[in-house]
Amino acid sequence: MKDIVIIGAGGFGREVAWLIEDINKENTEWNILGFVDDNKEIHGTEMNGYEVLGNIEWLKSQELNVVCAIGDPITKKRTIERLKDSNNSFPVLIHPSVIYSDRVTFGEGSIICAANIITTDIKIGNHVIINLDCTIGHDATLGDYTTVLPSVNVSGFVVTQKSVSIGTGSAVIQGVKIGENTVVGAGSVVVKDLPDNCTAVGTPAKPIKFNN
Repeated sequence: MKDIVIIGAGGFGREVAWLIEDINKENTEWNILGFVDDNKEIHGTEMNGYEVLGNIEWLKSQELNVVCAIGDPITKKRTIERLKDSNNSFPVLIHPSVIYSDRVTFGEGSIICAANIITTDIKIGNHVIINLDCTIGHDATLGDYTTVLPSVNVSGFVVTQKSVSIGTGSAVIQGVKIGENTVVGAGSVVVKDLPDNCTAVGTPAKPIKFNN
């Protein structure tokens, strides 16, 4: 078994622990050492039976398998960048229920949760999260640090740039490009390209604010 730690002891971190437990039911692969979290108040406590071991500074000096269970793409990116000179590794975690072809490429550190369908000729970047019950269509490209929240439908030839967040229950029609650091609000329908650094909501999705 290979030792692994989970960055983030919040709700999604506990869901990732569950995902790993389900992987182990199919093929015993991972030994969950515990969580890493910058919240000092929870260090030494347990979350769902796993200890909160320390913070990111502690993790820098380790040589472990690490998965980052931080949903916000920009925070996730900043956290991973803090570990760039460490000797840690970032495996891909795919729930056993996921349906995907052998023509999908997964970047390091990506997390693919239960009940997703990922079709063919798809590129998934580094540290991408695809949460529960999503579909990703042919020839889509999900940029590094993208987070796709539950029950999202991404159509063919969609491109997300780095650090995009697509909200729960959203749909993205074919061929659309979503700019870097852009947030798509829950339940939105994206029918045309969205620029960088904005928050877009509605049907059709339109930018309502731009982020610095």
